[in-house]
Amino acid sequence: MALFEFKGRNAEGRLITGQLDATNPDAAANQLLGRGITPVEVKEFIEKLTITERFTRATNRGKVEPVELIMFCRQMHTISRAGIPLVKGLRGLSASLRNYTFQKTLIDIVERLEAGIELSVAMRAHPKVFNNLFVSLVSVGENSGRLDLVFKQLSEYMERDLNTIKSIKTALRYPTFVLIAISIAITVINIKVIPAFAGMFAQFGARLPLPTRILIGISDFFVNYWMYLFAFIAALIAWVYHYVNTPEGSRVWGRKKLGLIVIGDIIERASLARYARSFGLMLNAGLPISAALELSARAIDNPYLGDKIRSIRSGIERGEGLYQTHLVSGMFTPLVLQMISVGEESGQVDELLSEVAIFYESEVEYDVKQLSDRIEPIMIIIMALFVVVLALGIFLPMWDMYNIQK
Repeated sequence: MALFEFKGRNAEGRLITGQLDATNPDAAANQLLGRGITPVEVKEFIEKLTITERFTRATNRGKVEPVELIMFCRQMHTISRAGIPLVKGLRGLSASLRNYTFQKTLIDIVERLEAGIELSVAMRAHPKVFNNLFVSLVSVGENSGRLDLVFKQLSEYMERDLNTIKSIKTALRYPTFVLIAISIAITVINIKVIPAFAGMFAQFGARLPLPTRILIGISDFFVNYWMYLFAFIAALIAWVYHYVNTPEGSRVWGRKKLGLIVIGDIIERASLARYARSFGLMLNAGLPISAALELSARAIDNPYLGDKIRSIRSGIERGEGLYQTHLVSGMFTPLVLQMISVGEESGQVDELLSEVAIFYESEVEYDVKQLSDRIEPIMIIIMALFVVVLALGIFLPMWDMYNIQK
């Protein structure tokens, strides 16, 4: 199938323009005649692309953003609820997308559907776009006949998750800019300012105070060995990136980031909110508890916490209850454990897990709003130490020379 643009006239003689899918120009003309439109011009649509878009398509490096997936789920909810055939609906969605990677993904899914493959199986062929949680819920929706409800739940889940991530990034923007500004200032001072003062102090031949000698030594290292320093930092970043992407390193980083100053608690609660939301969503959709726990461990995006969730699954498979296994994991507060216990006794675990997710999300939202106030004192202390060290290193020898001259 290819996309053609056409010009034609209807029965009233009015000019009609548009686009349609067809295998060749003759097939496109036949489609127009079937609609009562006399074709005047039919030609293959050639899209005008920027250099960036051409590079993205040539290298196939496009990325499907969470916002695009949320919109896709909402549109699929509408299509499924309206009873529109999936092939027709997906073909229409693909034609309206500007993201080339997502467009090609949907076209491939349509071709697989036309070959008789189920939607969830077709989506599983594109793990970079649709993760295991997404595919599993779509499979449940197909088997239960509630695909519209599943897409609605997925859009709500991803939207809450995206809002939490955006809030944390917004709160960290200010301290990040401050640290970058301080780093730039330190570099400029070491390369330009301190060497000028060092030359002036050398003319007097006096013994310099310790803070000044330290500053001059650091500055000399910057000036003379900046290439080695740059290479070391680049190598360190590359090694850390590689290590964090190994199974062992990802677990170590998953544990370490939960203990970070100020933001560690927020990251942990946000992860637990994602776990409770995804676990409850899958139980509500009808997945077995063991499969739901495994998918939740993958969805939580923290291998360290994922291992704890898998230990909960192991306990469930041994015949232990949800409350007992969650208690042994040590991940949850007594209030949350009580809610899980009540849900287990009443048979409404999915609803209580939704309440747990709301509880954690409200805590994260409050902490994120207070994050700037908690970080500001740390930033002030860092800047104060920077100013004090710089002042002592530069002004102490100047005061000594002033006293000698007196």
